[in-house]
Amino acid sequence: MSLVRLKIKGISYSQTQNGAYALILNEVDGDRKLPIVIGAFEAQSIAIALEKEIRPPRPLTHDLFKNFADRYDIVVKQVIIHKLVDGVFYSSIICEREKVEEIIDARTSDAIALALRFDAPIFTYKTILDKAGIFLKFSSKENEDEDSDDSIVVDEILQEGETVEIESGAGDGYREMTLDELHKELDKAVANEDYEKAAKLRDEISKRN
Repeated sequence: MSLVRLKIKGISYSQTQNGAYALILNEVDGDRKLPIVIGAFEAQSIAIALEKEIRPPRPLTHDLFKNFADRYDIVVKQVIIHKLVDGVFYSSIICEREKVEEIIDARTSDAIALALRFDAPIFTYKTILDKAGIFLKFSSKENEDEDSDDSIVVDEILQEGETVEIESGAGDGYREMTLDELHKELDKAVANEDYEKAAKLRDEISKRN
């Protein structure tokens, strides 16, 4: 079976399902997206790995695993999303130590959080992408720039019925804050280990830069 390389398009949250997040993976050589519902902790861990400027004062669980692996010369070579059963994705982490390769089963969210920390590629099989991949619709408004693509209609994935536009920071009052105020709030959020808030603040700061 042929493998298809994926990249992370982004993470969005649902306004209708409390605590539900969607990790959107995009095939590198195509337009199909692979949406995966993940938990809040994993969403925060992945968001922090994506946002290089956010440095937790203490290592998160996935950071600890990376530190542990580095100490014992274990390298994550790649992650493969190899199975889809009843809407649940199953993944394998391909590791190597002293030229000996090992395959470890993992939740997909954990596997991707580690892949980011090791700069390891993420793959899935073409059959899985054919089955679960979608051409995800994006919100479109007049006079919007390309950054609006980050506003993903997640509720279209998470439930049937009317879709709701997800826009980072829309209801948090961040738009009214100055850049200096946003940076100060970001520092506070990181110091308090409120990484969900920190990720939203970083999104708002990125939009203005």
